[in-house]
Amino acid sequence: MISLKNAAEMDCMRDACRISAQALRLAGSLVRPGVTTAAIDRQVEEFIRSQGAVPSFLHYNGFPASTCISINNEVIHGIPSHSRVIHEGDIVSVDVGAVYRGFNGDNAATFPAGQISDEAQRLMDATKKALYAGIEKAQAGLRIGDISAAVQAVVEGAGFDVVTSYVGHGVGADMHEEPEVPNFGKAGHGPRLCAGMTIAIEPMVNAKGRAVKVLQNGWTVVTRTGSLSAHFEHTVAITPDGPEILTVAGEDGRL
Repeated sequence: MISLKNAAEMDCMRDACRISAQALRLAGSLVRPGVTTAAIDRQVEEFIRSQGAVPSFLHYNGFPASTCISINNEVIHGIPSHSRVIHEGDIVSVDVGAVYRGFNGDNAATFPAGQISDEAQRLMDATKKALYAGIEKAQAGLRIGDISAAVQAVVEGAGFDVVTSYVGHGVGADMHEEPEVPNFGKAGHGPRLCAGMTIAIEPMVNAKGRAVKVLQNGWTVVTRTGSLSAHFEHTVAITPDGPEILTVAGEDGRL
């Protein structure tokens, strides 16, 4: 069942999403060669708790950290580790959320570590562009498929591949709610978008091939081809006046 938020609930979502966005911005500022993923995770968790919130991901279905940090060919759900060191030229995807006043924020971005390859930059640019193309279609009266088709068109137009095994989702009192928000599909299909819906739009894009596999840790998803992968995500509210990006860090703009 799709949850529609009233005005008070939407205010709670804005607060949770603001904290989530600030946490993601902090994580991005820490991405550089020589830093461990565990160090980033620790500082992000400390920040979230300092805001009176709780990390959404920590212990969620047994996940052992507050952030998912995925490097290079890792698509999603990378587990932070003291032994995982970021190197020059890596691209680092960070996914983070916060629970505040009973509601969840959820967002992700891929950050460069030092100088990265042209392919890596093009992949990141295309993935971010696809996210905003999807957000433009998050309009009351349209359908989920309009978002999906817009994302897919940008990704494939850039010569990359959409991951089809994982999708975006509704967000609210639960981190994962209905409806699913695929990054592929046909315009005009799927559930109709209504004011009060809050959804996570999150393109996951591989440089070569859409196939993925899960590592033996049971969490980390990697590309089967070994190619690079990028991930960008915003939590978005459907309003009568158009899409509202909730995961904004402050007055100075958004990721």
